[in-house]
Amino acid sequence: MRSEIVWMIVGMGLVTYIPRMLPFVLFKGKELPPFLQGVLKNVPSATLGALIFPGVFFINEDIWFGIFGAAVAFIAAYLGANVIVVVLGSIAALSLYSFII
Repeated sequence: MRSEIVWMIVGMGLVTYIPRMLPFVLFKGKELPPFLQGVLKNVPSATLGALIFPGVFFINEDIWFGIFGAAVAFIAAYLGANVIVVVLGSIAALSLYSFII
């Protein structure tokens, strides 16, 4: 392997590691304000929605497949399920939907 590639991999590792490590170092022993805690608590759901929502409407085969999966995920999230449960529930429902059809 060429040395440029090795240095590129090391550089990419540092670029991804530093933003993950800095909050632990800078905020060690400090409590965030309740408003900021609430905002950060909702980041995984917002990110998941931003990643999945466009795929619902741009599915090539059957648009009802995407709508059904989104509906199951929305209902599970509305009932207060964890993000992992929402994703796994939607996958299970779509697996059953594809098996039936």
